[in-house]
Amino acid sequence: MSQIKIRIEAFGAVERQLPQNLEIICKSQSTVSEVLNQVGQDYPDAFGMIERCACAIGEDIISRQTPLSADSTLVLLSPVAGG
Repeated sequence: MSQIKIRIEAFGAVERQLPQNLEIICKSQSTVSEVLNQVGQDYPDAFGMIERCACAIGEDIISRQTPLSADSTLVLLSPVAGG
């Protein structure tokens, strides 16, 4: 099975917990959830925040069950508390 490269871009509070230019190598067809679990293992301090993030590719919010089949940039959006 081929491997793909997923670049992680984080915004909001989670951005401070992860290194810039973070890339994860995973199997093609890995789900967003599997990629995030790998990030959480590598950066345990960020795991709690990653669990609450919305995920997007480009302009589209995607589900954690979405399979990733090509090199892409996964965007993590921290939840926003507003008032």
